[in-house]
Amino acid sequence: MRLIHTSDWHLGRNLKGKERTSEIEFALKELLRQAKELEVDAVLIAGDIFETSNPPAEAERVFFQFFEGLQNAKIPAVAIAGNHDSASRLDNLANLLSLAGVRILGKPRRVNQGGLITLETPNGKLRVAAMPFASERRLLTVENLWLMGELEQINHYRERVGYLLNNLTTGFRDDSVNIIMAHLTLDGARLANSEARHHTKETYALAGQSLPAEAQYIALGHIHKPQQIPIAAPTYYSGSLIQVDFGEAGEDKGFYLIDVEPGSPVKKPEFISIPCQKPLQIVECELRDYEEKLEPLRDYSGYLKVIINLQTQQTGLADKIRKICGDKVLQIELRIPQVESKRKKSVNPEEFDPVAEFKLYFQEELNTTPNPAVIARFAELYKEIKETQDATT
Repeated sequence: MRLIHTSDWHLGRNLKGKERTSEIEFALKELLRQAKELEVDAVLIAGDIFETSNPPAEAERVFFQFFEGLQNAKIPAVAIAGNHDSASRLDNLANLLSLAGVRILGKPRRVNQGGLITLETPNGKLRVAAMPFASERRLLTVENLWLMGELEQINHYRERVGYLLNNLTTGFRDDSVNIIMAHLTLDGARLANSEARHHTKETYALAGQSLPAEAQYIALGHIHKPQQIPIAAPTYYSGSLIQVDFGEAGEDKGFYLIDVEPGSPVKKPEFISIPCQKPLQIVECELRDYEEKLEPLRDYSGYLKVIINLQTQQTGLADKIRKICGDKVLQIELRIPQVESKRKKSVNPEEFDPVAEFKLYFQEELNTTPNPAVIARFAELYKEIKETQDATT
Protein backbone atom coordinates (compact mmCIF):
# COMPACT_ATOMS: atom_id res chain seq x y z
CA MET A 1 0.00 0.00 0.00
CA ARG A 2 1.24 3.47 -0.86
CA LEU A 3 0.23 6.54 1.14
CA ILE A 4 0.95 10.28 1.16
CA HIS A 5 1.36 12.05 4.50
CA THR A 6 0.87 15.83 4.42
CA SER A 7 -0.21 18.49 6.92
CA ASP A 8 -0.24 22.15 7.90
CA TRP A 9 -1.55 23.70 4.69
CA HIS A 10 -2.72 26.87 6.47
CA LEU A 11 -5.09 27.94 3.71
CA GLY A 12 -5.98 31.59 4.22
CA ARG A 13 -2.54 32.45 5.59
CA ASN A 14 -1.21 36.00 5.38
CA LEU A 15 2.37 37.08 6.06
CA LYS A 16 2.95 40.76 6.81
CA GLY A 17 -0.09 41.62 4.71
CA LYS A 18 0.77 39.28 1.82
CA GLU A 19 -1.87 36.68 0.93
CA ARG A 20 -0.38 33.17 0.67
CA THR A 21 -3.36 31.08 -0.44
CA SER A 22 -2.36 31.27 -4.11
CA GLU A 23 1.04 29.77 -3.18
CA ILE A 24 -0.66 26.99 -1.22
CA GLU A 25 -2.93 26.32 -4.18
CA PHE A 26 0.17 25.96 -6.38
CA ALA A 27 1.65 23.45 -3.91
CA LEU A 28 -1.60 21.49 -3.66
CA LYS A 29 -1.81 21.17 -7.45
CA GLU A 30 1.69 19.68 -7.39
CA LEU A 31 0.69 17.39 -4.52
CA LEU A 32 -2.32 16.20 -6.51
CA ARG A 33 -0.18 15.62 -9.60
CA GLN A 34 2.29 13.56 -7.56
CA ALA A 35 -0.51 11.57 -5.91
CA LYS A 36 -1.80 10.53 -9.32
CA GLU A 37 1.62 9.90 -10.83
CA LEU A 38 2.75 7.81 -7.84
CA GLU A 39 -0.55 5.89 -7.85
CA VAL A 40 -1.11 6.28 -4.11
CA ASP A 41 -3.90 4.43 -2.31
CA ALA A 42 -4.82 7.30 0.03
CA VAL A 43 -3.78 10.75 1.21
CA LEU A 44 -3.45 11.49 4.94
CA ILE A 45 -3.84 15.14 6.05
CA ALA A 46 -2.72 15.65 9.64
CA GLY A 47 -4.43 18.93 10.51
CA ASP A 48 -4.19 22.72 10.23
CA ILE A 49 -5.88 22.67 6.87
CA PHE A 50 -6.90 26.30 7.38
CA GLU A 51 -5.15 29.23 9.02
CA THR A 52 -8.22 30.37 10.95
CA SER A 53 -11.45 28.86 12.24
CA ASN A 54 -13.43 31.06 9.83
CA PRO A 55 -11.42 30.90 6.59
CA PRO A 56 -12.02 33.22 3.61
CA ALA A 57 -14.00 31.99 0.62
CA GLU A 58 -10.89 31.70 -1.56
CA ALA A 59 -9.28 29.35 0.95
CA GLU A 60 -12.39 27.16 0.97
CA ARG A 61 -12.44 27.10 -2.84
CA VAL A 62 -8.90 25.72 -2.94
CA PHE A 63 -9.81 23.20 -0.21
CA PHE A 64 -12.78 21.79 -2.13
CA GLN A 65 -10.93 21.94 -5.46
CA PHE A 66 -8.14 19.70 -4.13
CA PHE A 67 -10.57 17.06 -2.90
CA GLU A 68 -12.49 17.21 -6.15
CA GLY A 69 -9.22 16.41 -7.92
CA LEU A 70 -8.62 13.44 -5.62
CA GLN A 71 -12.14 12.18 -6.25
CA ASN A 72 -11.66 12.36 -10.00
CA ALA A 73 -8.49 10.33 -9.58
CA LYS A 74 -10.35 7.86 -7.31
CA ILE A 75 -7.94 8.51 -4.42
CA PRO A 76 -9.58 8.60 -0.96
CA ALA A 77 -8.36 10.86 1.84
CA VAL A 78 -8.46 10.99 5.62
CA ALA A 79 -8.13 14.39 7.33
CA ILE A 80 -8.22 15.71 10.90
CA ALA A 81 -8.56 19.15 12.46
CA GLY A 82 -5.56 21.00 13.83
CA ASN A 83 -5.44 23.75 16.44
CA HIS A 84 -5.99 26.41 13.75
CA ASP A 85 -9.08 24.68 12.35
CA SER A 86 -12.65 24.84 13.61
CA ALA A 87 -13.39 21.29 14.77
CA SER A 88 -17.15 21.90 14.58
CA ARG A 89 -16.88 23.32 11.09
CA LEU A 90 -14.99 20.30 9.78
CA ASP A 91 -17.37 17.88 11.50
CA ASN A 92 -20.27 19.69 9.84
CA LEU A 93 -18.61 19.22 6.45
CA ALA A 94 -18.00 15.51 7.01
CA ASN A 95 -21.14 14.23 5.27
CA LEU A 96 -20.60 16.47 2.26
CA LEU A 97 -16.93 15.55 1.92
CA SER A 98 -17.71 11.85 2.22
CA LEU A 99 -19.34 12.13 -1.21
CA ALA A 100 -15.86 12.92 -2.55
CA GLY A 101 -14.26 9.99 -0.72
CA VAL A 102 -12.91 12.16 2.09
CA ARG A 103 -13.21 11.05 5.71
CA ILE A 104 -12.69 14.05 7.97
CA LEU A 105 -12.73 14.31 11.75
CA GLY A 106 -12.98 17.56 13.69
CA LYS A 107 -13.21 16.51 17.34
CA PRO A 108 -11.40 13.62 19.04
CA ARG A 109 -13.51 10.47 19.42
CA ARG A 110 -13.12 7.04 20.96
CA VAL A 111 -12.92 3.96 18.77
CA ASN A 112 -16.63 3.18 19.20
CA GLN A 113 -17.60 6.77 18.31
CA GLY A 114 -15.93 6.83 14.91
CA GLY A 115 -12.37 7.77 15.90
CA LEU A 116 -10.98 4.80 13.95
CA ILE A 117 -11.45 5.25 10.20
CA THR A 118 -11.38 2.22 7.91
CA LEU A 119 -10.86 2.46 4.14
CA GLU A 120 -10.92 -0.24 1.49
CA THR A 121 -8.14 0.53 -1.00
CA PRO A 122 -7.02 -1.28 -4.17
CA ASN A 123 -4.13 -2.70 -2.16
CA GLY A 124 -5.94 -3.73 1.00
CA LYS A 125 -7.60 -2.38 4.09
CA LEU A 126 -6.35 0.79 5.79
CA ARG A 127 -7.18 1.62 9.40
CA VAL A 128 -6.40 5.13 10.64
CA ALA A 129 -6.56 5.95 14.34
CA ALA A 130 -7.46 9.63 13.87
CA MET A 131 -6.61 12.03 16.70
CA PRO A 132 -7.47 15.66 15.89
CA PHE A 133 -6.00 18.42 18.04
CA ALA A 134 -7.30 18.04 21.59
CA SER A 135 -7.72 21.33 23.42
CA GLU A 136 -7.08 21.19 27.15
CA ARG A 137 -10.43 22.95 27.57
CA ARG A 138 -12.12 19.83 26.22
CA LEU A 139 -10.11 17.36 28.28
CA LEU A 140 -9.98 19.28 31.58
CA THR A 141 -13.22 19.87 33.47
CA VAL A 142 -13.99 23.01 35.46
CA GLU A 143 -13.35 20.95 38.58
CA ASN A 144 -9.92 19.97 37.26
CA LEU A 145 -9.02 23.62 36.66
CA TRP A 146 -10.12 24.66 40.15
CA LEU A 147 -8.71 21.79 42.19
CA MET A 148 -5.56 20.74 40.32
CA GLY A 149 -2.22 22.48 40.36
CA GLU A 150 -0.51 23.35 37.07
CA LEU A 151 1.64 20.21 37.04
CA GLU A 152 -1.37 18.03 37.85
CA GLN A 153 -3.30 19.60 34.98
CA ILE A 154 -0.42 18.91 32.58
CA ASN A 155 -0.18 15.28 33.68
CA HIS A 156 -3.97 14.85 33.50
CA TYR A 157 -4.06 16.24 29.94
CA ARG A 158 -1.24 13.93 28.85
CA GLU A 159 -2.92 10.92 30.45
CA ARG A 160 -6.20 11.67 28.66
CA VAL A 161 -4.51 12.02 25.27
CA GLY A 162 -2.59 8.79 25.91
CA TYR A 163 -5.81 7.03 26.87
CA LEU A 164 -7.57 8.16 23.68
CA LEU A 165 -4.69 7.05 21.47
CA ASN A 166 -4.50 3.63 23.12
CA ASN A 167 -8.28 3.29 22.88
CA LEU A 168 -8.15 3.95 19.14
CA THR A 169 -5.48 1.32 18.53
CA THR A 170 -7.74 -1.38 19.97
CA GLY A 171 -9.38 -1.30 16.54
CA PHE A 172 -6.16 -2.27 14.73
CA ARG A 173 -6.16 -5.66 12.97
CA ASP A 174 -3.42 -7.92 11.62
CA ASP A 175 -4.95 -8.04 8.13
CA SER A 176 -4.82 -4.25 7.61
CA VAL A 177 -2.34 -1.40 7.46
CA ASN A 178 -2.54 0.33 10.85
CA ILE A 179 -1.71 4.04 11.03
CA ILE A 180 -1.99 6.67 13.78
CA MET A 181 -2.60 10.21 12.55
CA ALA A 182 -2.50 12.99 15.14
CA HIS A 183 -2.09 16.74 15.49
CA LEU A 184 0.09 17.32 18.53
CA THR A 185 3.53 18.24 19.88
CA LEU A 186 6.07 15.66 21.00
CA ASP A 187 8.98 16.44 23.32
CA GLY A 188 12.16 16.86 21.35
CA ALA A 189 10.51 18.08 18.15
CA ARG A 190 12.43 20.87 16.43
CA LEU A 191 10.17 23.90 16.10
CA ALA A 192 10.09 26.39 13.26
CA ASN A 193 8.73 29.01 15.70
CA SER A 194 5.93 29.79 13.25
CA GLU A 195 3.65 27.37 15.13
CA ALA A 196 1.10 28.66 17.67
CA ARG A 197 3.42 28.98 20.69
CA HIS A 198 0.78 28.26 23.34
CA HIS A 199 -0.14 24.98 21.67
CA THR A 200 3.45 23.67 21.45
CA LYS A 201 4.71 24.19 25.01
CA GLU A 202 4.18 22.82 28.51
CA THR A 203 0.67 21.33 28.64
CA TYR A 204 0.64 20.38 24.97
CA ALA A 205 4.12 18.82 24.75
CA LEU A 206 3.72 15.05 25.07
CA ALA A 207 6.31 12.39 25.74
CA GLY A 208 6.98 10.13 22.77
CA GLN A 209 6.37 7.09 24.97
CA SER A 210 2.70 8.07 25.22
CA LEU A 211 2.20 7.11 21.55
CA PRO A 212 1.26 3.44 21.07
CA ALA A 213 3.98 1.29 19.52
CA GLU A 214 1.42 -0.91 17.70
CA ALA A 215 1.16 1.54 14.80
CA GLN A 216 3.08 0.76 11.63
CA TYR A 217 3.47 4.50 11.02
CA ILE A 218 2.54 7.64 13.00
CA ALA A 219 1.66 10.61 10.77
CA LEU A 220 1.92 13.87 12.72
CA GLY A 221 0.93 17.44 12.05
CA HIS A 222 1.45 20.72 13.93
CA ILE A 223 5.24 21.20 13.80
CA HIS A 224 6.31 22.93 10.60
CA LYS A 225 9.75 21.34 10.19
CA PRO A 226 9.66 17.92 8.46
CA GLN A 227 11.42 15.45 10.74
CA GLN A 228 11.48 12.02 12.29
CA ILE A 229 10.86 11.56 16.01
CA PRO A 230 12.93 8.61 17.31
CA ILE A 231 10.42 6.49 19.24
CA ALA A 232 9.28 2.87 19.00
CA ALA A 233 6.97 3.27 15.99
CA PRO A 234 8.15 5.09 12.82
CA THR A 235 6.97 8.64 13.63
CA TYR A 236 7.22 11.66 11.32
CA TYR A 237 6.11 15.27 11.02
CA SER A 238 5.53 16.11 7.37
CA GLY A 239 5.93 19.83 8.09
CA SER A 240 4.07 22.72 6.51
CA LEU A 241 3.26 22.72 2.80
CA ILE A 242 4.89 26.10 2.15
CA GLN A 243 7.41 28.21 4.06
CA VAL A 244 4.87 29.71 6.45
CA ASP A 245 7.17 32.27 8.11
CA PHE A 246 10.79 33.42 7.99
CA GLY A 247 11.73 30.81 10.60
CA GLU A 248 11.35 28.33 7.71
CA ALA A 249 13.29 30.35 5.14
CA GLY A 250 15.36 28.16 2.85
CA GLU A 251 13.77 24.89 4.02
CA ASP A 252 12.51 22.17 1.70
CA LYS A 253 8.75 21.65 1.82
CA GLY A 254 6.83 18.63 0.63
CA PHE A 255 5.31 15.38 1.86
CA TYR A 256 6.23 11.87 2.95
CA LEU A 257 5.59 8.91 0.69
CA ILE A 258 5.00 5.68 2.64
CA ASP A 259 5.10 2.12 1.30
CA VAL A 260 3.70 -0.39 3.78
CA GLU A 261 2.13 -3.85 3.94
CA PRO A 262 -0.13 -5.39 6.61
CA GLY A 263 1.87 -7.03 9.38
CA SER A 264 5.24 -5.73 8.16
CA PRO A 265 7.39 -2.87 9.41
CA VAL A 266 7.02 0.24 7.31
CA LYS A 267 9.79 0.90 4.83
CA LYS A 268 11.67 4.16 5.43
CA PRO A 269 9.38 6.98 4.22
CA GLU A 270 10.66 9.08 1.35
CA PHE A 271 10.44 12.85 1.67
CA ILE A 272 9.45 14.36 -1.67
CA SER A 273 9.96 18.08 -2.12
CA ILE A 274 7.44 20.47 -3.61
CA PRO A 275 8.88 23.70 -5.07
CA CYS A 276 7.93 26.88 -3.23
CA GLN A 277 6.32 29.33 -5.62
CA LYS A 278 7.43 32.30 -3.50
CA PRO A 279 10.33 31.12 -1.30
CA LEU A 280 11.31 33.08 1.79
CA GLN A 281 14.86 34.31 2.26
CA ILE A 282 16.68 36.14 5.05
CA VAL A 283 19.43 38.57 4.03
CA GLU A 284 21.80 39.80 6.74
CA CYS A 285 24.14 42.64 5.90
CA GLU A 286 26.03 45.66 7.16
CA LEU A 287 25.35 49.28 6.34
CA ARG A 288 28.38 49.33 4.04
CA ASP A 289 27.27 46.39 1.88
CA TYR A 290 23.46 46.24 1.94
CA GLU A 291 23.14 47.66 -1.58
CA GLU A 292 25.65 45.15 -2.94
CA LYS A 293 23.81 42.23 -1.30
CA LEU A 294 20.30 43.36 -2.20
CA GLU A 295 20.89 44.38 -5.82
CA PRO A 296 21.02 40.75 -7.12
CA LEU A 297 17.66 40.19 -5.39
CA ARG A 298 15.87 42.99 -7.18
CA ASP A 299 13.89 40.44 -9.22
CA TYR A 300 13.66 37.76 -6.50
CA SER A 301 10.64 35.52 -6.99
CA GLY A 302 9.73 35.27 -3.30
CA TYR A 303 9.78 37.44 -0.19
CA LEU A 304 12.66 38.84 1.85
CA LYS A 305 13.49 39.64 5.44
CA VAL A 306 16.40 42.07 5.63
CA ILE A 307 18.55 42.29 8.75
CA ILE A 308 21.03 45.18 8.91
CA ASN A 309 23.63 45.51 11.65
CA LEU A 310 24.14 49.16 12.53
CA GLN A 311 26.23 51.14 14.97
CA THR A 312 23.90 54.14 15.02
CA GLN A 313 20.41 54.95 13.87
CA GLN A 314 20.05 55.66 10.12
CA THR A 315 17.10 57.77 9.01
CA GLY A 316 15.25 56.65 5.88
CA LEU A 317 17.11 53.35 5.55
CA ALA A 318 13.92 51.30 5.18
CA ASP A 319 12.84 53.43 2.21
CA LYS A 320 16.23 52.92 0.55
CA ILE A 321 15.99 49.15 1.01
CA ARG A 322 12.49 49.02 -0.47
CA LYS A 323 13.62 51.17 -3.38
CA ILE A 324 15.94 48.33 -4.36
CA CYS A 325 13.65 45.33 -3.81
CA GLY A 326 10.21 46.90 -3.67
CA ASP A 327 7.36 44.99 -2.02
CA LYS A 328 9.42 41.78 -1.98
CA VAL A 329 10.78 43.04 1.36
CA LEU A 330 8.22 42.06 3.99
CA GLN A 331 10.31 42.67 7.08
CA ILE A 332 13.26 44.89 7.97
CA GLU A 333 15.14 44.34 11.22
CA LEU A 334 17.64 46.95 12.34
CA ARG A 335 20.10 45.68 14.92
CA ILE A 336 21.68 48.43 16.98
CA PRO A 337 23.22 46.79 20.11
CA GLN A 338 24.69 49.98 21.54
CA VAL A 339 21.43 51.91 21.28
CA GLU A 340 19.44 49.11 22.86
CA SER A 341 21.90 48.83 25.73
CA LYS A 342 21.85 52.58 26.33
CA ARG A 343 18.07 52.70 26.42
CA LYS A 344 17.89 49.94 29.00
CA LYS A 345 20.34 51.68 31.30
CA SER A 346 18.77 55.13 30.98
CA VAL A 347 15.18 54.20 31.89
CA ASN A 348 14.38 55.95 35.16
CA PRO A 349 10.80 55.49 36.43
CA GLU A 350 10.73 59.04 37.81
CA GLU A 351 11.84 60.55 34.49
CA PHE A 352 10.02 58.15 32.19
CA ASP A 353 8.29 59.92 29.27
CA PRO A 354 5.89 57.42 27.64
CA VAL A 355 5.23 59.55 24.56
CA ALA A 356 8.95 60.03 23.91
CA GLU A 357 9.55 56.29 24.36
CA PHE A 358 6.69 55.58 21.96
CA LYS A 359 8.28 57.80 19.29
CA LEU A 360 11.68 56.25 19.95
CA TYR A 361 10.28 52.75 19.43
CA PHE A 362 8.98 53.72 15.99
CA GLN A 363 12.28 55.32 15.06
CA GLU A 364 14.58 52.52 16.28
CA GLU A 365 12.48 49.40 15.67
CA LEU A 366 10.38 50.40 12.68
CA ASN A 367 12.69 53.04 11.20
CA THR A 368 9.89 55.53 10.75
CA THR A 369 8.07 58.37 12.52
CA PRO A 370 4.53 57.78 13.79
CA ASN A 371 1.66 59.88 12.50
CA PRO A 372 0.89 62.81 14.85
CA ALA A 373 -2.67 61.52 15.23
CA VAL A 374 -1.31 58.16 16.41
CA ILE A 375 0.93 59.92 18.95
CA ALA A 376 -2.00 62.00 20.22
CA ARG A 377 -4.20 58.93 20.60
CA PHE A 378 -1.43 57.06 22.44
CA ALA A 379 -1.04 59.98 24.84
CA GLU A 380 -4.80 59.97 25.50
CA LEU A 381 -4.87 56.24 26.18
CA TYR A 382 -1.85 56.41 28.46
CA LYS A 383 -3.43 59.25 30.42
CA GLU A 384 -6.69 57.31 30.83
CA ILE A 385 -4.86 54.21 32.08
CA LYS A 386 -2.67 56.26 34.45
CA GLU A 387 -5.66 58.06 35.91
CA THR A 388 -7.47 54.74 36.43
CA GLN A 389 -4.42 53.28 38.20
CA ASP A 390 -4.00 56.37 40.40
CA ALA A 391 -7.67 56.21 41.40
CA THR A 392 -7.32 52.65 42.63
CA THR A 393 -4.11 53.15 44.62
